[in-house]
Amino acid sequence: MTADDADGYLRDARAWIASRAEFFDRRRRPVLVARAPGRLDVMGGISDYSGSLVLELPLAVATWVAVQAHDPPELIIESNDGRVKIPLEDIVPAAPLPYAEAHLRLTRDPARAWAAYVAGALVVLQREHGYHARHGARVLVRSDVPIGKGVSSSAALDVAAFEALAALAGVEVDERALALAAQKVENFVVGAPCGVMDQMTAAAGRRDHLLELLCQPAKLIGHVALPGTVEVFGIDSGIRHAVSGADYGTVRAAAFMGYRIVADTAGLAARAVAPGRVAIDDPTYGGYLANVPSAEWRARHRDAVPERITGADFLTRFGGSTDDATTVDAGRTYAVRAATEHPILEHERVRRFRTLLADGAATEEARAELGQLMYESHASYSACGLGSDGTDRLVALCRAAGPAAGIYGAKITGGGSGGTVAVIAATGRRGAVEAIARQYQQETGRNAAIFAGSSSGARALGVQTLESGS
Repeated sequence: MTADDADGYLRDARAWIASRAEFFDRRRRPVLVARAPGRLDVMGGISDYSGSLVLELPLAVATWVAVQAHDPPELIIESNDGRVKIPLEDIVPAAPLPYAEAHLRLTRDPARAWAAYVAGALVVLQREHGYHARHGARVLVRSDVPIGKGVSSSAALDVAAFEALAALAGVEVDERALALAAQKVENFVVGAPCGVMDQMTAAAGRRDHLLELLCQPAKLIGHVALPGTVEVFGIDSGIRHAVSGADYGTVRAAAFMGYRIVADTAGLAARAVAPGRVAIDDPTYGGYLANVPSAEWRARHRDAVPERITGADFLTRFGGSTDDATTVDAGRTYAVRAATEHPILEHERVRRFRTLLADGAATEEARAELGQLMYESHASYSACGLGSDGTDRLVALCRAAGPAAGIYGAKITGGGSGGTVAVIAATGRRGAVEAIARQYQQETGRNAAIFAGSSSGARALGVQTLESGS
Protein backbone atom coordinates (compact mmCIF):
# COMPACT_ATOMS: atom_id res chain seq x y z
CA MET A 1 0.00 0.00 0.00
CA THR A 2 1.43 3.38 -1.00
CA ALA A 3 1.50 6.39 1.29
CA ASP A 4 -1.04 8.07 -0.99
CA ASP A 5 -3.38 5.09 -0.65
CA ALA A 6 -3.09 5.14 3.15
CA ASP A 7 -3.68 8.90 3.29
CA GLY A 8 -6.74 8.54 1.08
CA TYR A 9 -8.19 5.75 3.20
CA LEU A 10 -7.63 7.73 6.40
CA ARG A 11 -9.31 10.83 4.97
CA ASP A 12 -12.24 8.64 4.01
CA ALA A 13 -12.37 7.04 7.47
CA ARG A 14 -12.24 10.40 9.27
CA ALA A 15 -15.04 11.77 7.12
CA TRP A 16 -17.14 8.67 7.80
CA ILE A 17 -16.59 8.77 11.57
CA ALA A 18 -17.33 12.51 11.65
CA SER A 19 -20.56 11.97 9.73
CA ARG A 20 -21.68 9.36 12.28
CA ALA A 21 -20.53 11.16 15.43
CA GLU A 22 -23.96 10.63 17.04
CA PHE A 23 -23.31 6.88 17.14
CA PHE A 24 -20.21 7.21 19.28
CA ASP A 25 -19.67 8.18 22.92
CA ARG A 26 -19.71 11.95 23.32
CA ARG A 27 -16.79 11.79 25.75
CA ARG A 28 -14.60 11.37 22.69
CA ARG A 29 -13.09 8.03 23.55
CA PRO A 30 -10.81 6.79 20.76
CA VAL A 31 -12.41 5.03 17.83
CA LEU A 32 -10.43 2.14 16.34
CA VAL A 33 -10.94 1.60 12.62
CA ALA A 34 -10.01 -1.38 10.41
CA ARG A 35 -10.55 -1.99 6.69
CA ALA A 36 -10.61 -5.26 4.71
CA PRO A 37 -11.28 -5.74 0.98
CA GLY A 38 -13.46 -8.20 -0.88
CA ARG A 39 -11.75 -10.67 -3.17
CA LEU A 40 -12.03 -12.15 -6.64
CA ASP A 41 -11.28 -15.87 -6.71
CA VAL A 42 -9.19 -16.22 -9.87
CA MET A 43 -8.22 -19.90 -9.46
CA GLY A 44 -8.60 -22.45 -6.67
CA GLY A 45 -12.03 -21.70 -5.28
CA ILE A 46 -13.69 -24.55 -3.47
CA SER A 47 -10.44 -26.51 -3.42
CA ASP A 48 -9.15 -24.47 -0.49
CA TYR A 49 -10.66 -26.77 2.13
CA SER A 50 -8.99 -29.70 0.34
CA GLY A 51 -5.51 -28.17 0.60
CA SER A 52 -5.13 -26.71 -2.89
CA LEU A 53 -3.03 -23.80 -3.99
CA VAL A 54 -5.31 -20.82 -4.63
CA LEU A 55 -4.80 -17.49 -6.40
CA GLU A 56 -6.93 -14.60 -5.11
CA LEU A 57 -7.14 -10.93 -6.08
CA PRO A 58 -8.02 -8.42 -3.33
CA LEU A 59 -10.58 -6.02 -4.79
CA ALA A 60 -10.90 -2.25 -4.55
CA VAL A 61 -14.25 -2.56 -2.74
CA ALA A 62 -13.89 -3.00 1.02
CA THR A 63 -15.59 -3.11 4.42
CA TRP A 64 -14.82 -0.69 7.25
CA VAL A 65 -15.43 -1.48 10.92
CA ALA A 66 -15.11 1.15 13.66
CA VAL A 67 -15.23 0.20 17.35
CA GLN A 68 -15.27 2.18 20.56
CA ALA A 69 -15.24 1.06 24.20
CA HIS A 70 -18.64 1.39 25.83
CA ASP A 71 -19.36 1.19 29.59
CA PRO A 72 -22.62 -0.82 29.64
CA PRO A 73 -21.89 -4.56 29.26
CA GLU A 74 -23.41 -4.86 25.82
CA LEU A 75 -22.40 -4.90 22.19
CA ILE A 76 -24.14 -2.36 19.96
CA ILE A 77 -23.65 -3.13 16.28
CA GLU A 78 -24.98 -0.95 13.48
CA SER A 79 -24.78 -1.40 9.71
CA ASN A 80 -27.00 -0.98 6.70
CA ASP A 81 -28.78 -4.13 7.90
CA GLY A 82 -29.95 -2.39 11.06
CA ARG A 83 -28.94 -2.06 14.70
CA VAL A 84 -28.49 -4.94 17.14
CA LYS A 85 -27.89 -4.84 20.90
CA ILE A 86 -26.42 -7.95 22.49
CA PRO A 87 -25.76 -8.27 26.26
CA LEU A 88 -22.21 -9.50 26.77
CA GLU A 89 -23.45 -12.15 29.18
CA ASP A 90 -25.31 -13.76 26.29
CA ILE A 91 -22.16 -14.42 24.26
CA VAL A 92 -19.12 -14.14 26.55
CA PRO A 93 -20.18 -15.27 30.04
CA ALA A 94 -17.58 -16.05 32.69
CA ALA A 95 -17.24 -19.61 31.39
CA PRO A 96 -16.68 -19.62 27.60
CA LEU A 97 -19.59 -20.92 25.58
CA PRO A 98 -19.13 -23.93 23.31
CA TYR A 99 -19.11 -22.74 19.72
CA ALA A 100 -22.34 -24.61 19.00
CA GLU A 101 -24.13 -22.71 21.75
CA ALA A 102 -22.73 -19.36 20.63
CA HIS A 103 -23.94 -20.17 17.11
CA LEU A 104 -27.47 -20.86 18.35
CA ARG A 105 -27.62 -17.70 20.44
CA LEU A 106 -26.40 -15.44 17.67
CA THR A 107 -28.26 -16.93 14.70
CA ARG A 108 -31.61 -18.11 16.08
CA ASP A 109 -33.24 -14.85 14.97
CA PRO A 110 -32.72 -14.62 11.18
CA ALA A 111 -33.25 -10.87 11.21
CA ARG A 112 -30.25 -10.44 13.54
CA ALA A 113 -28.04 -13.31 12.33
CA TRP A 114 -25.79 -10.95 10.32
CA ALA A 115 -24.45 -9.63 13.63
CA ALA A 116 -22.77 -13.00 14.30
CA TYR A 117 -19.97 -12.02 11.89
CA VAL A 118 -19.08 -9.22 14.32
CA ALA A 119 -20.11 -10.56 17.73
CA GLY A 120 -18.44 -13.88 16.91
CA ALA A 121 -15.08 -12.13 17.21
CA LEU A 122 -15.60 -11.77 20.97
CA VAL A 123 -16.52 -15.46 21.23
CA VAL A 124 -13.29 -16.46 19.46
CA LEU A 125 -11.20 -13.96 21.43
CA GLN A 126 -12.48 -15.50 24.66
CA ARG A 127 -12.15 -19.14 23.61
CA GLU A 128 -8.82 -18.93 21.76
CA HIS A 129 -7.05 -16.02 23.43
CA GLY A 130 -8.47 -16.03 26.96
CA TYR A 131 -9.90 -12.52 26.62
CA HIS A 132 -12.97 -11.79 28.73
CA ALA A 133 -14.66 -8.51 27.87
CA ARG A 134 -14.95 -6.23 30.90
CA HIS A 135 -16.80 -3.51 29.03
CA GLY A 136 -19.06 -3.30 26.05
CA ALA A 137 -18.37 -1.82 22.64
CA ARG A 138 -20.05 0.21 19.97
CA VAL A 139 -19.39 -1.21 16.49
CA LEU A 140 -20.20 0.64 13.28
CA VAL A 141 -19.97 -1.13 9.91
CA ARG A 142 -19.79 0.34 6.43
CA SER A 143 -19.32 -1.88 3.40
CA ASP A 144 -18.87 -1.35 -0.32
CA VAL A 145 -18.59 -5.12 -0.88
CA PRO A 146 -21.94 -6.31 -2.24
CA ILE A 147 -23.57 -9.21 -0.41
CA GLY A 148 -24.31 -12.45 -2.22
CA LYS A 149 -22.12 -11.72 -5.26
CA GLY A 150 -19.40 -14.29 -4.58
CA VAL A 151 -16.75 -11.66 -3.80
CA SER A 152 -16.50 -12.50 -0.10
CA SER A 153 -18.42 -9.78 1.67
CA SER A 154 -18.48 -12.08 4.70
CA ALA A 155 -14.69 -12.40 5.00
CA ALA A 156 -14.22 -8.65 4.52
CA LEU A 157 -16.60 -8.13 7.45
CA ASP A 158 -15.28 -10.76 9.83
CA VAL A 159 -11.62 -9.87 9.19
CA ALA A 160 -12.21 -6.14 9.71
CA ALA A 161 -14.37 -6.80 12.77
CA PHE A 162 -11.91 -9.22 14.35
CA GLU A 163 -8.96 -6.93 13.75
CA ALA A 164 -10.73 -3.91 15.27
CA LEU A 165 -12.14 -5.78 18.27
CA ALA A 166 -8.83 -7.57 18.93
CA ALA A 167 -7.11 -4.18 19.01
CA LEU A 168 -9.73 -2.90 21.43
CA ALA A 169 -9.10 -5.99 23.58
CA GLY A 170 -5.32 -5.50 23.44
CA VAL A 171 -4.84 -8.88 21.74
CA GLU A 172 -2.09 -8.94 19.12
CA VAL A 173 -2.38 -11.32 16.16
CA ASP A 174 -0.29 -11.58 13.01
CA GLU A 175 -1.91 -11.70 9.56
CA ARG A 176 -2.11 -15.49 9.47
CA ALA A 177 -3.63 -15.70 12.96
CA LEU A 178 -6.06 -12.93 12.01
CA ALA A 179 -7.26 -14.90 8.99
CA LEU A 180 -7.59 -18.18 10.92
CA ALA A 181 -9.47 -16.46 13.75
CA ALA A 182 -11.88 -14.84 11.31
CA GLN A 183 -12.40 -18.24 9.66
CA LYS A 184 -13.33 -19.67 13.09
CA VAL A 185 -15.93 -16.93 13.44
CA GLU A 186 -17.44 -17.91 10.11
CA ASN A 187 -17.17 -21.70 10.53
CA PHE A 188 -18.17 -22.13 14.14
CA VAL A 189 -20.19 -19.06 15.14
CA VAL A 190 -21.88 -18.07 11.89
CA GLY A 191 -22.10 -21.67 10.70
CA ALA A 192 -20.69 -21.21 7.18
CA PRO A 193 -18.27 -24.03 6.24
CA CYS A 194 -15.85 -21.87 4.24
CA GLY A 195 -12.16 -22.48 3.71
CA VAL A 196 -9.54 -19.90 4.67
CA MET A 197 -8.66 -18.29 1.33
CA ASP A 198 -11.20 -15.47 1.67
CA GLN A 199 -10.02 -14.41 5.12
CA MET A 200 -6.37 -14.66 4.17
CA THR A 201 -6.90 -12.46 1.12
CA ALA A 202 -8.87 -9.93 3.17
CA ALA A 203 -6.08 -9.88 5.77
CA ALA A 204 -2.88 -10.21 3.73
CA GLY A 205 -3.68 -9.39 0.09
CA ARG A 206 -1.49 -7.01 -1.91
CA ARG A 207 -2.81 -4.53 -4.44
CA ASP A 208 -2.59 -5.70 -8.09
CA HIS A 209 -1.19 -9.07 -7.02
CA LEU A 210 -2.73 -12.50 -6.73
CA LEU A 211 -2.31 -13.84 -3.22
CA GLU A 212 -0.71 -17.28 -3.51
CA LEU A 213 -1.92 -19.43 -0.67
CA LEU A 214 -1.36 -23.13 -0.05
CA CYS A 215 -4.34 -24.08 2.09
CA GLN A 216 -2.58 -26.66 4.26
CA PRO A 217 -4.04 -25.08 6.30
CA ALA A 218 -2.92 -21.54 5.47
CA LYS A 219 0.61 -21.20 4.12
CA LEU A 220 1.13 -17.85 2.44
CA ILE A 221 3.54 -18.59 -0.40
CA GLY A 222 3.68 -15.03 -1.68
CA HIS A 223 2.05 -12.57 -4.06
CA VAL A 224 2.10 -13.03 -7.83
CA ALA A 225 2.10 -9.74 -9.74
CA LEU A 226 -0.37 -9.53 -12.58
CA PRO A 227 1.82 -9.15 -15.68
CA GLY A 228 1.28 -6.15 -17.88
CA THR A 229 -0.14 -8.36 -20.62
CA VAL A 230 -3.42 -9.23 -18.85
CA GLU A 231 -6.11 -7.79 -16.61
CA VAL A 232 -8.63 -9.55 -14.39
CA PHE A 233 -12.26 -8.51 -14.00
CA GLY A 234 -15.34 -9.82 -12.29
CA ILE A 235 -18.84 -9.81 -13.79
CA ASP A 236 -21.77 -10.27 -11.43
CA SER A 237 -24.37 -12.76 -12.67
CA GLY A 238 -27.13 -11.15 -10.63
CA ILE A 239 -27.80 -14.52 -8.97
CA ARG A 240 -27.34 -14.43 -5.24
CA HIS A 241 -24.64 -16.66 -3.79
CA ALA A 242 -24.28 -17.80 -0.18
CA VAL A 243 -21.35 -19.83 1.14
CA SER A 244 -23.65 -21.06 3.92
CA GLY A 245 -26.11 -22.42 1.35
CA ALA A 246 -26.85 -26.14 1.11
CA ASP A 247 -25.10 -26.68 -2.25
CA TYR A 248 -21.69 -25.49 -1.07
CA GLY A 249 -21.93 -27.36 2.22
CA THR A 250 -23.03 -30.55 0.46
CA VAL A 251 -20.12 -30.43 -1.97
CA ARG A 252 -17.65 -29.77 0.84
CA ALA A 253 -19.03 -32.70 2.83
CA ALA A 254 -18.81 -34.89 -0.29
CA ALA A 255 -15.15 -33.94 -0.80
CA PHE A 256 -14.27 -34.99 2.74
CA MET A 257 -16.24 -38.19 2.26
CA GLY A 258 -14.15 -38.79 -0.84
CA TYR A 259 -10.94 -38.17 1.10
CA ARG A 260 -12.05 -40.73 3.68
CA ILE A 261 -12.60 -43.31 0.91
CA VAL A 262 -9.28 -42.47 -0.79
CA ALA A 263 -7.51 -42.90 2.55
CA ASP A 264 -9.20 -46.27 3.00
CA THR A 265 -8.13 -47.35 -0.49
CA ALA A 266 -4.58 -46.27 0.35
CA GLY A 267 -4.62 -48.44 3.47
CA LEU A 268 -4.59 -45.54 5.96
CA ALA A 269 -6.16 -46.39 9.31
CA ALA A 270 -9.01 -44.31 10.70
CA ARG A 271 -10.26 -44.09 14.27
CA ALA A 272 -13.57 -42.73 15.52
CA VAL A 273 -13.31 -39.51 17.53
CA ALA A 274 -16.99 -38.48 17.67
CA PRO A 275 -20.26 -39.51 16.06
CA GLY A 276 -19.80 -39.12 12.31
CA ARG A 277 -16.20 -37.96 12.77
CA VAL A 278 -12.93 -39.85 12.33
CA ALA A 279 -9.22 -39.04 12.55
CA ILE A 280 -6.73 -40.45 10.05
CA ASP A 281 -2.98 -40.75 10.52
CA ASP A 282 -1.95 -39.72 7.01
CA PRO A 283 1.77 -39.45 6.23
CA THR A 284 0.97 -40.03 2.55
CA TYR A 285 -1.27 -37.07 1.66
CA GLY A 286 -1.05 -35.02 4.85
CA GLY A 287 -4.82 -35.08 5.19
CA TYR A 288 -5.51 -33.20 1.94
CA LEU A 289 -7.05 -34.36 -1.32
CA ALA A 290 -4.95 -31.82 -3.22
CA ASN A 291 -1.86 -33.89 -2.42
CA VAL A 292 -3.19 -36.93 -4.28
CA PRO A 293 -1.34 -37.01 -7.66
CA SER A 294 -3.78 -36.99 -10.56
CA ALA A 295 -2.17 -40.06 -12.13
CA GLU A 296 -2.57 -41.97 -8.88
CA TRP A 297 -6.17 -40.75 -8.57
CA ARG A 298 -7.05 -42.10 -12.00
CA ALA A 299 -5.15 -45.36 -11.67
CA ARG A 300 -5.86 -46.30 -8.08
CA HIS A 301 -8.66 -44.36 -6.42
CA ARG A 302 -11.19 -43.05 -8.93
CA ASP A 303 -13.05 -46.31 -9.44
CA ALA A 304 -13.13 -46.93 -5.68
CA VAL A 305 -14.95 -43.64 -5.05
CA PRO A 306 -18.61 -44.05 -6.04
CA GLU A 307 -20.25 -41.45 -8.23
CA ARG A 308 -22.99 -41.15 -5.62
CA ILE A 309 -23.50 -42.55 -2.12
CA THR A 310 -26.08 -41.99 0.58
CA GLY A 311 -24.96 -40.53 3.86
CA ALA A 312 -26.32 -43.57 5.68
CA ASP A 313 -24.30 -45.99 3.52
CA PHE A 314 -21.16 -43.90 3.91
CA LEU A 315 -21.49 -43.70 7.70
CA THR A 316 -22.10 -47.45 7.95
CA ARG A 317 -19.09 -48.32 5.80
CA PHE A 318 -16.60 -45.61 6.79
CA GLY A 319 -17.73 -44.23 10.15
CA GLY A 320 -17.53 -40.55 9.25
CA SER A 321 -15.32 -37.85 7.76
CA THR A 322 -12.44 -35.77 9.08
CA ASP A 323 -14.22 -32.43 8.53
CA ASP A 324 -15.25 -30.50 11.64
CA ALA A 325 -17.18 -27.88 9.66
CA THR A 326 -19.78 -30.15 8.01
CA THR A 327 -21.96 -33.08 9.03
CA VAL A 328 -22.80 -36.06 6.86
CA ASP A 329 -26.60 -36.30 6.62
CA ALA A 330 -27.73 -39.92 6.62
CA GLY A 331 -30.78 -39.03 4.57
CA ARG A 332 -28.93 -37.22 1.77
CA THR A 333 -27.29 -38.61 -1.37
CA TYR A 334 -23.87 -37.11 -2.16
CA ALA A 335 -22.14 -36.81 -5.55
CA VAL A 336 -18.83 -37.91 -4.07
CA ARG A 337 -16.68 -38.66 -7.10
CA ALA A 338 -16.96 -35.23 -8.76
CA ALA A 339 -16.43 -33.42 -5.45
CA THR A 340 -13.32 -35.55 -4.81
CA GLU A 341 -11.86 -35.20 -8.28
CA HIS A 342 -12.24 -31.42 -8.46
CA PRO A 343 -9.56 -30.42 -5.89
CA ILE A 344 -7.10 -33.05 -7.15
CA LEU A 345 -7.19 -31.67 -10.69
CA GLU A 346 -7.69 -28.04 -9.64
CA HIS A 347 -4.48 -28.06 -7.62
CA GLU A 348 -2.60 -28.97 -10.81
CA ARG A 349 -4.45 -26.32 -12.83
CA VAL A 350 -3.65 -23.60 -10.30
CA ARG A 351 0.04 -24.46 -10.22
CA ARG A 352 0.21 -24.28 -14.02
CA PHE A 353 -1.71 -21.01 -14.01
CA ARG A 354 0.74 -19.54 -11.49
CA THR A 355 3.72 -20.60 -13.61
CA LEU A 356 2.28 -18.94 -16.72
CA LEU A 357 1.70 -15.69 -14.83
CA ALA A 358 5.15 -15.74 -13.27
CA ASP A 359 6.62 -16.10 -16.75
CA GLY A 360 4.76 -12.94 -17.77
CA ALA A 361 2.11 -14.57 -20.00
CA ALA A 362 4.11 -12.98 -22.78
CA THR A 363 2.80 -14.99 -25.72
CA GLU A 364 -0.65 -15.42 -27.17
CA GLU A 365 -0.33 -19.15 -26.58
CA ALA A 366 0.40 -18.62 -22.88
CA ARG A 367 -2.60 -16.31 -22.49
CA ALA A 368 -4.83 -18.78 -24.31
CA GLU A 369 -3.65 -21.50 -21.93
CA LEU A 370 -4.51 -19.32 -18.93
CA GLY A 371 -8.01 -19.01 -20.31
CA GLN A 372 -8.33 -22.73 -21.01
CA LEU A 373 -7.37 -23.54 -17.42
CA MET A 374 -10.18 -21.24 -16.23
CA TYR A 375 -12.69 -22.89 -18.56
CA GLU A 376 -11.67 -26.32 -17.26
CA SER A 377 -12.09 -25.12 -13.69
CA HIS A 378 -15.55 -23.81 -14.50
CA ALA A 379 -16.62 -27.11 -16.05
CA SER A 380 -15.38 -28.94 -12.96
CA TYR A 381 -17.48 -26.67 -10.72
CA SER A 382 -20.51 -27.57 -12.81
CA ALA A 383 -19.73 -31.29 -12.49
CA CYS A 384 -19.81 -30.79 -8.70
CA GLY A 385 -23.28 -29.23 -8.96
CA LEU A 386 -22.16 -25.66 -8.26
CA GLY A 387 -23.06 -24.06 -11.56
CA SER A 388 -25.96 -21.75 -12.40
CA ASP A 389 -27.64 -20.65 -15.59
CA GLY A 390 -26.34 -17.10 -15.18
CA THR A 391 -22.69 -17.91 -14.57
CA ASP A 392 -22.76 -20.55 -17.30
CA ARG A 393 -24.13 -17.99 -19.75
CA LEU A 394 -21.50 -15.40 -18.84
CA VAL A 395 -18.74 -17.96 -19.36
CA ALA A 396 -20.28 -18.95 -22.71
CA LEU A 397 -20.36 -15.29 -23.79
CA CYS A 398 -16.70 -14.91 -22.85
CA ARG A 399 -15.80 -18.02 -24.82
CA ALA A 400 -17.76 -16.75 -27.83
CA ALA A 401 -15.99 -13.37 -27.73
CA GLY A 402 -12.65 -15.17 -27.52
CA PRO A 403 -9.08 -14.00 -27.98
CA ALA A 404 -10.05 -11.93 -31.03
CA ALA A 405 -11.82 -9.60 -28.61
CA GLY A 406 -9.04 -9.94 -26.04
CA ILE A 407 -11.06 -12.33 -23.83
CA TYR A 408 -9.03 -15.41 -22.92
CA GLY A 409 -11.04 -17.21 -20.24
CA ALA A 410 -13.62 -17.12 -17.48
CA LYS A 411 -14.83 -19.18 -14.54
CA ILE A 412 -17.28 -19.05 -11.68
CA THR A 413 -15.72 -17.81 -8.43
CA GLY A 414 -15.70 -18.80 -4.79
CA GLY A 415 -18.45 -21.10 -3.57
CA GLY A 416 -20.33 -21.20 -6.87
CA SER A 417 -24.10 -21.57 -7.33
CA GLY A 418 -24.40 -18.04 -8.69
CA GLY A 419 -22.37 -15.01 -7.78
CA THR A 420 -19.58 -13.62 -9.93
CA VAL A 421 -17.54 -14.84 -12.89
CA ALA A 422 -13.81 -14.03 -13.05
CA VAL A 423 -12.57 -13.01 -16.51
CA ILE A 424 -8.99 -12.80 -17.77
CA ALA A 425 -8.53 -10.40 -20.66
CA ALA A 426 -5.80 -8.68 -22.59
CA THR A 427 -4.72 -5.40 -21.05
CA GLY A 428 -6.83 -2.49 -22.24
CA ARG A 429 -9.84 -4.60 -23.21
CA ARG A 430 -12.28 -3.50 -20.53
CA GLY A 431 -14.60 -2.42 -23.34
CA ALA A 432 -14.95 -6.04 -24.42
CA VAL A 433 -15.80 -7.06 -20.86
CA GLU A 434 -18.42 -4.31 -20.68
CA ALA A 435 -19.92 -5.51 -23.98
CA ILE A 436 -20.31 -9.02 -22.54
CA ALA A 437 -21.96 -7.61 -19.42
CA ARG A 438 -24.38 -5.54 -21.54
CA GLN A 439 -25.32 -8.52 -23.70
CA TYR A 440 -25.93 -10.67 -20.61
CA GLN A 441 -28.04 -7.95 -19.03
CA GLN A 442 -30.13 -7.57 -22.21
CA GLU A 443 -30.69 -11.33 -22.40
CA THR A 444 -31.54 -11.95 -18.75
CA GLY A 445 -32.76 -8.64 -17.34
CA ARG A 446 -30.28 -9.06 -14.49
CA ASN A 447 -27.87 -6.31 -13.54
CA ALA A 448 -24.32 -7.34 -14.49
CA ALA A 449 -22.04 -5.09 -12.45
CA ILE A 450 -18.31 -5.22 -13.21
CA PHE A 451 -15.65 -5.51 -10.51
CA ALA A 452 -12.37 -3.87 -11.43
CA GLY A 453 -9.43 -2.54 -9.49
CA SER A 454 -7.56 -3.80 -6.47
CA SER A 455 -6.46 -2.77 -2.99
CA SER A 456 -4.35 -4.26 -0.22
CA GLY A 457 -5.57 -6.32 2.71
CA ALA A 458 -6.33 -5.28 6.27
CA ARG A 459 -2.77 -5.55 7.55
CA ALA A 460 -1.42 -3.05 5.06
CA LEU A 461 -3.37 -0.23 6.72
CA GLY A 462 -3.58 -1.72 10.19
CA VAL A 463 -5.90 -0.48 12.92
CA GLN A 464 -6.11 3.30 12.94
CA THR A 465 -6.99 5.30 16.06
CA LEU A 466 -9.32 8.23 15.48
CA GLU A 467 -11.40 10.47 17.72
CA SER A 468 -15.19 10.22 17.52
CA GLY A 469 -15.46 13.90 16.69
CA SER A 470 -12.44 14.11 14.37
